[in-house]
Amino acid sequence: MANKTKLAVGLDLGSTSTRIVICAVEEDAIRFLGHGEAPARAWNRSRLADQEALAASIRIALAEAEHRAKVSPEAALIGVGGSIAGVNSRGLYEFGRRREIESDDLRYAVQLAARVRLEDDREVLQICPQDFTIDGRAGYRNPKGISCARLEANVHIVTTSAHEHQGLISAVHQAHLAVEESIFEGMAAAYAAVLPADRARGVAVIDVGAQSTQLAIYEGEALLLATAIPIGADHFTRDISWLLKVNYEDAENLKREYGCARAGQVSEHSLVDVPSPEGRAPREVARQELNEILEARAEEILEQIYSEILRVGMEQSLLEGAILTGGGALLPGMCDVAERVLNCQARNGLATGIEDWPSELDSPTWTTAAGLAMYSGRLKLKRDWKRAAAGMAGMVAK
Repeated sequence: MANKTKLAVGLDLGSTSTRIVICAVEEDAIRFLGHGEAPARAWNRSRLADQEALAASIRIALAEAEHRAKVSPEAALIGVGGSIAGVNSRGLYEFGRRREIESDDLRYAVQLAARVRLEDDREVLQICPQDFTIDGRAGYRNPKGISCARLEANVHIVTTSAHEHQGLISAVHQAHLAVEESIFEGMAAAYAAVLPADRARGVAVIDVGAQSTQLAIYEGEALLLATAIPIGADHFTRDISWLLKVNYEDAENLKREYGCARAGQVSEHSLVDVPSPEGRAPREVARQELNEILEARAEEILEQIYSEILRVGMEQSLLEGAILTGGGALLPGMCDVAERVLNCQARNGLATGIEDWPSELDSPTWTTAAGLAMYSGRLKLKRDWKRAAAGMAGMVAK
């Protein structure tokens, strides 16, 4: 491949797996070239516990992706989750006299809104403009050219742990990759699985990872909320292990083979073989009991999600419903429970918008990595930047 070919690389640093997607940036699109995946044993309760182990995992996944893509990228765009929190802020810019709003005025108002005091060990990851208020009139998306004397910017500021963020960057550097940029994983999943028009009609993207669940709520192309809940798919397995008295590996196998988030979907007479410790006879457990354990945990996660939806007043405005991504979305019945608890339609989110995307990667587990690659491509496509700027997403660069 020619040296001048621009690459878009997304690196998903998941709690159980490291996934990387390499794409080529072409005239008006990005095309899939290769992917790689490796186990990650560097995390503990959504915290990076072993930086060197993460770097080793990245190197293995990268080598696999390079072999398939026949290219060697120098940099990647990485996702950040786990320690995410979002806060709304407002910036007031008084012109002193009435005049037309220019692009620099919008940027300056957003910069004023971004001047917030953060707690210790917190840093700004992204600044996401929502809308503008002009002379007291709210709801303007892109008021460039309108005359006013008072401009207010409303933004959502996504923050993360500075210590955790630096640890991720250091691990990537140890794997001999530069970090092009870092963004919230929930936003990356939304970028891959939800079309701009769908985001504009209101949608909640729920990325159920192994150790935490990321939530991004959109309305009108604006990010209303970014947050993380410290419960994920790993908790399903731990519940099974504790309540059925089996080891963790056996609990994971039971979840994958027989698990469902809806207990009522199986017959109450259906039984499953449960492994016993050496020296003890095998035993059977009602499959419905297994699924009741999973349903209870699924409800807990989604009830916390619903509390966040209520907090931003979107309980009746998610016209495009809830989009589930991540490994936890693979559990059968999750969409059914989401529809019941969130009172809106729900579906699994798969990556769209990448040419030659292989069918074997049509899984919610690969949506975030795809979204990171797509976002990287967006940074390199001038046409896409113009489209984004029209909807506010491109008004402010990190």
